Amino acid sequence: MRIGILTGGGDCPGLNAVIRSAVRAATGRHKWEVVGFLNGYKGLVENRFRPLDSATVSGLLDRGGTIIGTSNVDNPYKFAETVDGKRSYRDASEDVVRTYKEHNLGGLIVVGGDGTLGIARQLYKEKGLNIVGVPKTIDNDLSATDYTFGFDTAVGIVTDAVDRIKTTAESHERVMVVEVMGRDTGWIALFSGLASGAHIILIPEIPYDLRHVVTKIYERATIGKHFCVILVSEGAKPAGGQVTVKRHVDDPSMGIRLGGVGNVIAGQIEELTGIDTRVVTLGHVQRGGTPSSFDRILCTRLGVEAVNMIADGKFGMMACLKTPRIEIVPLEQAAMNRKVNPNDQMIAEAKACGISFGDGD
Repeated sequence: MRIGILTGGGDCPGLNAVIRSAVRAATGRHKWEVVGFLNGYKGLVENRFRPLDSATVSGLLDRGGTIIGTSNVDNPYKFAETVDGKRSYRDASEDVVRTYKEHNLGGLIVVGGDGTLGIARQLYKEKGLNIVGVPKTIDNDLSATDYTFGFDTAVGIVTDAVDRIKTTAESHERVMVVEVMGRDTGWIALFSGLASGAHIILIPEIPYDLRHVVTKIYERATIGKHFCVILVSEGAKPAGGQVTVKRHVDDPSMGIRLGGVGNVIAGQIEELTGIDTRVVTLGHVQRGGTPSSFDRILCTRLGVEAVNMIADGKFGMMACLKTPRIEIVPLEQAAMNRKVNPNDQMIAEAKACGISFGDGD
């Protein structure tokens, strides 16, 4: 039998580790052939692929990124094409079916976040493709799994960055605003803020009041701490306000991208307080590099379970972590977004340690 695998959405540490374990389990235990489709669903639409075997995936456990590429814009149900300089969209889902059948696939492993897995569910339901899913996102915002791979690594990267930023903030008596990823959820900011001892954490789930942010800065000054580190999710917004957005630089029709809230907040703080305020936007550095040991283990287990699901004929399902076990759930649950609960125990514990969320509590 032959199976396929693709990685979709934003890249993150651990994708290669999933590919490695899935290929090893498929070729070693089951003697299957494996093909990797290049650049997410685009590879399925355009029939672009590469064979994968044990030699191909050797050395991938600690390597970031994905050797088969990824894409977060190539939705086969709304596939973008440029003809005579004009961009148009078409339903290319039948191209996916044709490629699937041409390779005589017995199953397809789709690795991605809610968008990628939502498309996988649609292809399974509407086109009858034998698909299984593996959840991936640094945002950790899928409710069906305790943790998504890539999250632990991203938290470690942010924590290390804030540790470094804190020393320069103290040396110059500055306010440092660190903007991190987290479109709709604040898990990265919350976890890394607790781990690094950030003084203020601003997340999408708790709209902030700038007056409370400034009050916290002044409170620190009264105890001789003339510096402050503010960790802010890109999707954070003021009470009664909107998120800070910017349009797609290449194609405005593709919608908006979040970003820039750190600059907005820094400008407002400096104007209100006169304190030198700088901004660090970590951006895609959070997605790159070597996966943590936690993510390497999680990815290895998820890749093996994806192959097990195909072997057992459990299609339309997704592997997930239900600590300490790897279990399976319907793909429908991949689209269920998990947000930080403002009343969560972690929020209360952070506030008890003196961390402000800009809400006055």
